This record gives sequence, C-alpha cells and structure tokens, in this order.
Amino acid sequence: MKEVQGVAGEKMANVTTRGTQKFVGAVENAISILRFLTHDYAASGVARIARETGINVSTTFNILRTLANEGLISMNPSTKEYSPGLGLLEFSVPLLGTNQIDLLHPVLEQLSVERRALIGLWKVTPHDRIVLVDRVVEGKTVRVDMALGSRLPALAGAVGRCVAATRRLPKSELRRRFRSLRWQNAPTFEEYAADVERAQLTGFAFDHGNLFQGLDIAAAVIVDHEGRVRFGISGIAIMGQMKKTELDALARELRDTTNRISANLYGTHITHA
Repeated sequence: MKEVQGVAGEKMANVTTRGTQKFVGAVENAISILRFLTHDYAASGVARIARETGINVSTTFNILRTLANEGLISMNPSTKEYSPGLGLLEFSVPLLGTNQIDLLHPVLEQLSVERRALIGLWKVTPHDRIVLVDRVVEGKTVRVDMALGSRLPALAGAVGRCVAATRRLPKSELRRRFRSLRWQNAPTFEEYAADVERAQLTGFAFDHGNLFQGLDIAAAVIVDHEGRVRFGISGIAIMGQMKKTELDALARELRDTTNRISANLYGTHITHA
C-alpha cells in the first residue's frame, strides 16, 4: 500500500496496487463495512465491526462516522451501535423493478470478454427445465453460439450437475432422474453422480463433450435464500480451445460470480472449498 500526496503535501488517499490496477483502500474499507452491516442483520458496535472486517478500530470509527453523516448507516445514540440507513435506498431505487436478466447482462459481457467463451444465462422453470434467456459471445476467436430459448432438462449438462448438487437427492432418485436425460455422448451414472458430488464441494461443474459433442462447458448457479436455483451461468468453448488451467479458472470465476450475485439478489451467502 502507498500513500498519494496532494500538491500541498496533504494526504489524499490510500491506494492499493494489484498488478497494473490501482484501488483506493479507503473506499474498499467503507464497502467492507457496508457489506458487513447489510449482511449481518444486527446492529453492531465499532469494536465488533473492526474485528469482523479486519480494519483497525480508529479507521473503522472514522469511516462509520462519515457513512452516518451521509445517511448510509444509522447510529443508535444509546447503544453506540450501527445499522444500515435509509440513505442506501438512494442507490438501489434505479434498480428496483429492473428485469433481473437485464441486470445480469453486463456480468455476462465481462465474463465473455475476459474468458473468450460463450457465456449463457439459464433460467430454471417451474416445470424442471432450464431455458437459455441470455447469452454473450465476444472476441475474434472461432467460437460456438447457441439460440436464445434453447431448453434442456434441469439436471442435464454442467448447469444440471450444479442444480442436482443443490438438491441433494437420494442416490436412487438421482439415478431415476438420470435415466430420463438425453446426451450426445452420455456419461455413466457413476461418472455423473461423482460430478454432482464434486459440485457440492466446489460450487461448479463441467461437461466435457457429454451434452454436446465437441464442447467443453463449465457452470455454476445462482441460488435464492431458500436454496433454490434461480439461474445458471455457463461458459462454453469448442473442445481443446481452452487449456485445462483456463477452463478451471473459468469455472472458479463463474462460481465466485454466481455466489456474489446470490448474495446481492437474494441475501444468500455460500462458501465452497
């Protein structure tokens, strides 16, 4: 971390450098505090907030005082405890009523550009199907595409393995459901069940040419507060186009992205290995 000095030698901001990118440490700390307060659901004092966020007490106090002055958090004068304030609604109002698919589209764009893959957003229907409701494909490499509205059984493919992982079905029921799935190059039930079990631990899954021959697919899912899968996000590439390390990195990024979306949209907090 380094400090940036103003023209008159006055300290302007703390800046952290990661690779070629620079981030303002004070802003990161303020966001960490806001995230803790909005996710903890209980008013907290300075000492606890500092301990839980890993920020020193004096810095925590100064940030809290600033956020309270801006109306983003509230302070109870009798208990000296802080909680989210009405001022936060100022930032959320533009998003209220926005279609969730439109809200997630920029996330798909960023993933596609960075990972050079088709990124698809799948919605889980009440009839136990997944429907492709949005997709982005960027870059100049040879790539695959998929039509919007494509429908699949909810437990098929990489997204389906993740859906099955959240449901934790008895093995007999999972086997029964597996028999009804259609694949271009079907895995054995034992392979499929092992993939589902692995997805329970890692939060992501792969489909290597099973659902569609010649395609590598990685996926993770967005889960609501009741543990139900609402959406899946998949990354699809022509087989061999990505190295194993690149496909693994894509899967982990999809997992981290869907976990963050689950938290932001539904207040769901998930931890994986």
